[in-house]
Amino acid sequence: MMASDRMTKKPASPARADAAGPAGKPSRDEAEAAIRTIIRWAGDDPDREGLLDTPARVIRAWEEFGAGYAQDPRDILQRTFEEIAGYDEMVVLRDIGFESHCEHHMLPIIGRAHVAYLPRNRVVGISKLARIVEAFAHRLQIQEKMTAEIADAIQEVLDPFGVAVVIDAEHHCMTTRGVRRKGVSMVTSRMLGAFRKDPTTRREFLAMIGHPHVSVG
Repeated sequence: MMASDRMTKKPASPARADAAGPAGKPSRDEAEAAIRTIIRWAGDDPDREGLLDTPARVIRAWEEFGAGYAQDPRDILQRTFEEIAGYDEMVVLRDIGFESHCEHHMLPIIGRAHVAYLPRNRVVGISKLARIVEAFAHRLQIQEKMTAEIADAIQEVLDPFGVAVVIDAEHHCMTTRGVRRKGVSMVTSRMLGAFRKDPTTRREFLAMIGHPHVSVG
């Protein structure tokens, strides 16, 4: 392995203590107590057998759902490769499945992201594109913001000729409550650089991901 290909690994971070963290972050006990309160408010008994361990399970689940807050997505893109043999066509990763939660109702957003960029002089490992989607998804989100965050981070770190992101997702705050419209999905896009300025490049990308009619504002 060439020295330039080695990636320095940071020491593993110590396990997070249950004590309150930075900026007065609640302890695990406080978080579990909040879930018990919600159970009581909903009309059930948090001390009955089936619910005894529910607060702990919910908090463990939210450690996963909120894992993106502990990551800087831009760090994910830092390791790049410059030996690209003059490759100057778009790089596209389609159908990146993700699960997020809306910041208005804390209900699931389930969908797929499509990410593309036109490399200027370096590329990034394709798994990193999936990981940056995951990092932004694992926060309380709205889809419009998430779409812009992914595109802007790739543009900032890789400095390509252009970036395109399209997200197609179903929002449970619409399908399981409120208007209760099953099978409805929301599509958002963010086009930067060549993808915004060049209709041919944009059409090629949209055709590749199966969304030929996405409009650009």
